[in-house]
Amino acid sequence: MSESQFVTAGEERITGIVEKVSFFSESSGYSVLRLEVKGERDPVTVVGCIAAVDAGQHVEAVGFWHNDKTWGLQFKATHLAVISPDTLDGLSKYLSSGMVKGIGPHLAKVLISAYGMEVFSIIEDEPEKLLELPGIGRKRMQQIIAAWAEQMSVKEIIVFLQSHGVGTARAVRIYRAYGAEALSMVRADPYRLMLDIPGIGFKTADQIARNIGIASDSPLRARAGIAYVLQELSSEGHCRVPEQMLLEASGRLLNIPASVLEEAINVELSSGTLVVVENQGDRSFYLKALFHAETGVAGSIRRIMQGVLPWRTVDTAEAIKAAEKKSDLQLSESQRNAVSLALLNKLIIITGGPGVGKTTIINTILKILGTGKLKFLLCAPTGRAAKRLSESTGSEAKTIHRLLEFDPYARNFKRGSSYPLEADLVIVDEASMIDIVLMNRLLAAISDRSALMFAGDVDQLPPVGPGFVLADMIQSGVLPVVRLTEIFRQAETSRIIVNAHRINSGELPIQFVGKELSDFYVVPSASTENIHRRLLQVVADRIPERFGLDPLNDIQVLTPMNKGPLGTKALNTLLQETLNPHSARKIERYGTVYAEGDKVIQMVNNYDKEVFNGDIGRIVTADEEENSLCVLYDDREVVYEYGELDEIALAYAITIHKSQGSEYPAVVIPLSMQHYSLLERNLIYTAVTRAKKLVMIIGDPKALAMAIGNRRSSQRLTGLAARISSARIS
Repeated sequence: MSESQFVTAGEERITGIVEKVSFFSESSGYSVLRLEVKGERDPVTVVGCIAAVDAGQHVEAVGFWHNDKTWGLQFKATHLAVISPDTLDGLSKYLSSGMVKGIGPHLAKVLISAYGMEVFSIIEDEPEKLLELPGIGRKRMQQIIAAWAEQMSVKEIIVFLQSHGVGTARAVRIYRAYGAEALSMVRADPYRLMLDIPGIGFKTADQIARNIGIASDSPLRARAGIAYVLQELSSEGHCRVPEQMLLEASGRLLNIPASVLEEAINVELSSGTLVVVENQGDRSFYLKALFHAETGVAGSIRRIMQGVLPWRTVDTAEAIKAAEKKSDLQLSESQRNAVSLALLNKLIIITGGPGVGKTTIINTILKILGTGKLKFLLCAPTGRAAKRLSESTGSEAKTIHRLLEFDPYARNFKRGSSYPLEADLVIVDEASMIDIVLMNRLLAAISDRSALMFAGDVDQLPPVGPGFVLADMIQSGVLPVVRLTEIFRQAETSRIIVNAHRINSGELPIQFVGKELSDFYVVPSASTENIHRRLLQVVADRIPERFGLDPLNDIQVLTPMNKGPLGTKALNTLLQETLNPHSARKIERYGTVYAEGDKVIQMVNNYDKEVFNGDIGRIVTADEEENSLCVLYDDREVVYEYGELDEIALAYAITIHKSQGSEYPAVVIPLSMQHYSLLERNLIYTAVTRAKKLVMIIGDPKALAMAIGNRRSSQRLTGLAARISSARIS
């Protein structure tokens, strides 16, 4: 298909050089570009989808002009693609853009000086000639060849997919997942796209299927629809789906006869993709992986509890008295009961809010048992939570993934039932964050002889993944549980802790009046503009001046969502402009500027670099020549190449979900009715309990009241509590 075939009646074509990428979505390819177009005095704003783009590239846009009420005149592109530049200046900007890995601004000048407009022909047909140029060795040559071949492959696949009715945004996602195999994969089963590619749902896959001739009542479509409904419900946290709920949701999605749906369910059951569970005549369905995870957790709990204690019988009263004397600390009655219960049981759960003494109990148990030759292992779901546990106990603590020795190449854990952890006691902190799949892997690696202690706040946000294991273990009614509610004297003066417990009880926080400084403030602000103004004011000036806290190191903005004017993206731009305005060296990628001094967060686990989801660092070097960043995490520097920058994001503001397991000296929380769909009690409670010294909520009082009154997310459909209680644990 030639480029001209993309133009239809009423459409125009424009070409130009990308001056700036104002926005780019990695998942969809949706872009907002500022384009230098020949004959136009000012840059043109172009909106459309493209596989990849950067400043300096030459692009072609086919579409129409549109006068947007908010953004003014724009060119809406139905087709948007990078094309070969047709001038030396355009060629120079393209090669300097970083899109062809291995070529930076300096090498671009060398190549153009040597080969002029023939440079692409040299790369494709005579790459060995590159070795004649200074600065290019064989490794760099291979890097350039591979990067250029990938760009050509992307273009070919996207053109083919577009000819079958697949839009650019969808084509980009498909190519990123399957690479050169994209076409054959789509032909064989377009519905696998919704399972394999984040961001592609059933409707997109279904449209592709229709375009290549799959019937609406096809068994393949029915099975895919059922799988999609179950996946969607699992993403909402559910493991178990009642039959009627599954049939109704699938019927609404597919609009096909019930008989076809029922047959599709039977086929899925026969193939083992689905599992059915019957209880008093009612049927519920599980995705196979979630069913095995639930049964695995219940089985592991039964196995662990049936073993004998790895330490000798302890006179708990005397042991506690000796530990109190050694640490010069007086435990409360509830804390003594918790320690005693832990010393007498193979498995125990300790839960409660801030200031109730969970850490004190853990430390007391470690003191009592640490006098012998017992081996302890401490872990938590995130790196920051593990670091906090280590600091509070004085013992090494690891993330669960590190503890289980995750192998990034095999994408699996080395530790498991056949290679269990060597420990007498395993302590797991922040247990409320652990979903059913990870908990199953952790418990499988606990040996029969080990004791196990969970600590966590069951009233915080549930896990991001399916299930709510800590809540289900407590609800089972057969496991030893200590629920701490007493706020200790040293914590009673903390208005953060007092208000956290009020929020958790469904009460509005108390506004303390007086001239003295408080550690908890609610600043009423209804409009977005007002929230922006006050947030910038308190982060940049008020808190640093009045509390002596550093705006970058000590203050963390926590917001409910990523999108919108009060989401992380918008707030990060505002805060970056305010807190780091004068950085000389910076790199731009897809509309985000990363400058030296910026605060960034790692968004995914990277086991090669040993940085993990939620780790926060500072950019110490932005190498504009190599298009790379060096980020300092605590005392360790990590280098990111240009193509790896999608692993990090600015972290002046992060979501409340991302903050789980972390603590910050000061937390600022913008809150608005824009966050309507996310306003829940445990969201606010989690945000407030992240702060050690100061909480400031800036927002609409109606939004705060609505959140505190709403508890819906704790209602997850699972079968774990029943499985544990019916396991006859002795």
